[in-house]
Amino acid sequence: MTAPNILLIMADQLAPHFTGTYGHPLVKTPHLDALAEHGVRFDAAYCHSPLCAPARFTMLAGQSVASIGAWDNAAEFLASTPTIAHYLGLAGYRTILSGKMHFIGPDQLHGFDERLTTDIYPADFAWTPNWDQADERIDRWYHNMDVLHDAGTAVATYQIDYDEEVGYAARRKLLDLARSDGEQPFFMVASFIHPHDPYVARPEWWNLYDGDEIDLPDVIEPGNLDPHTKRIRRGIEADTVGYTDDQVRNARRSYYANTSYFDHWIGKLVDTLEETDQMENTVIVITSDHGDMLGDRGTWFKMSFHERSARVPLVLSGPGVQAGTVPGACSHLDLLPTLLDIATDGRPWPTPVSNLEGRSLWAAATGGTAPADETTAEYCAEMTSHPMFMIRRGQFKYIHCDTDPPLLFDLTSDPDERINLATDPDHTTVSDDFAAEVQKRWNSDQIRTRVIESQHVRHVLYEANKTGPLVSWDYLPPNDVANSYVRNHHHWAESGPKKRYPRA
Repeated sequence: MTAPNILLIMADQLAPHFTGTYGHPLVKTPHLDALAEHGVRFDAAYCHSPLCAPARFTMLAGQSVASIGAWDNAAEFLASTPTIAHYLGLAGYRTILSGKMHFIGPDQLHGFDERLTTDIYPADFAWTPNWDQADERIDRWYHNMDVLHDAGTAVATYQIDYDEEVGYAARRKLLDLARSDGEQPFFMVASFIHPHDPYVARPEWWNLYDGDEIDLPDVIEPGNLDPHTKRIRRGIEADTVGYTDDQVRNARRSYYANTSYFDHWIGKLVDTLEETDQMENTVIVITSDHGDMLGDRGTWFKMSFHERSARVPLVLSGPGVQAGTVPGACSHLDLLPTLLDIATDGRPWPTPVSNLEGRSLWAAATGGTAPADETTAEYCAEMTSHPMFMIRRGQFKYIHCDTDPPLLFDLTSDPDERINLATDPDHTTVSDDFAAEVQKRWNSDQIRTRVIESQHVRHVLYEANKTGPLVSWDYLPPNDVANSYVRNHHHWAESGPKKRYPRA
C-alpha cells in the first residue's frame, strides 16, 4: 500500500474555544467542522510552550524547550536538531513548507525539501528578551493595547497579504504534485498567520458577525489574578492604557472573522485535494501553534499556561482515521511520533529517531487505545524572570514558577480556572505530589542559568550584526522563471499537456 500523503494546516494563535468545532456558539468554522465530523477531534491538546517560535520548534522536533534551547521568539533553532521533515524525508516523503514557521538562524529549511514562501517574521536575534531587566516593559517589538484600539476592518494588511500568498502557493503546489509523474508521497505544511493579532479583518469576514452579539469575557478583579497574569497585563499595558467594552467587541469580532478566514483556506486546500483525486490518500492535520487569551483574565495574546493561551485545536481526518473525540491530554510533542506512525504504517521508523519526548496518537485516532492522559509544558520567554512549568494530568493542571505561588486547577469542575486549589486542604496531597514531581523533572536554577547565558550572547551578536552591511537570514524563495510556462527550450506542444490536470 502506498504511504498516505500528509497535509498539516496550521493557524497562528487560534484557541479551540473560539471555533464552532469546539462548541463556540457564534464562530463559523464549517470546513474544520466537516473534517472533525469525519475525523478525530482531540479535546485537550496543548502546545508545549505558549509562544510562536518555541511552540513550533518543539512541535517539529518532538522535544521540549529545555532539551533544544527553544527559549523564546529569538532563540536559534539549531540545524543539528532533527525535525519531522528530516524523519519523513528518511521515510520516503517529499517535504514542503508554505508559510510561517518562525525559524531563527541561518538554516531556514530544517529538513524541508522545498519552501514556497518567505516567513512573515524576522529570522535574527532582535526579539531576544532580557531577564536581567525582566521588570522593564519591552517597547519596540512588543504587543500593546494599540491592537485593540485599532481593531476593525481593512481591505489589505500585511497579514492578509501573507496568507493570500501562503494559500495560493500551497494550492499551486498541490496541483503541481497531482500533475507530476512521480508516486512519492508528500508531507506539506501550510502555515497561516491568522487569526493572530493585529485584530483586523477584511469586510466580507467581518460582516459574518453581528457586533451586538459578540460575547465579552468574564471580569475578574485584579486582586484575584495570579502574579504571572498581572505581569502580562503590565507588559502589554492592559493595566495602564486599558481598553473599553466596545474595543473588546471589535477585537473579538475581528478574531472570529479571521478564524473564519483561516477556515476558508482549509476549505480551499481540501477542495484542491478533491479536485486532484488526492483526498482519499491524504491524512489532514489541523492545529495551531498556541491560543489567545482574548480578554480572559483581563489579558490578551499568549505567554500563559491558562487554557485559552496553552490549548490548541487538533483534528485529524483521512484514511484510517475513525470518527470520534479523544478527551485525554496530549500536546504538540506527540505530533512527530504520530506522523511517523502514519508514514510507516506499522513498519519500523527510519533511524536514527532519538530523544523524542512525546508519544504517538495514531492508535487513538484510528479507534485504538489512547495514550496516558497527561502532558507537560515549559515557558522561558518574556514576562517572567524564571522558568515556568506546567503538568496536565487527568482532571488537574499544575503550574509552577519559582517566583510565584503554585497554581492547581480542577479542569473538570472548573474549566475556566477560577479556583486555585493549591492551598485547599482537601487537595494538599495532590498539590504536594505535583510540587515534588516538578522538582524531580526540572532543574529550574540550571535552566535559568542557560536562558540568561543565551540571552547575553544573542544580545551581543545582534548588536554586532547591526554594525556592518546587512546579511539577512530571512528566506528568499527560489523562482525558476526560466522553466515556467512556455519557454523555447521546451516544446510548446508538450508544455500544455504536462501542466493539464487531468491529462487529456
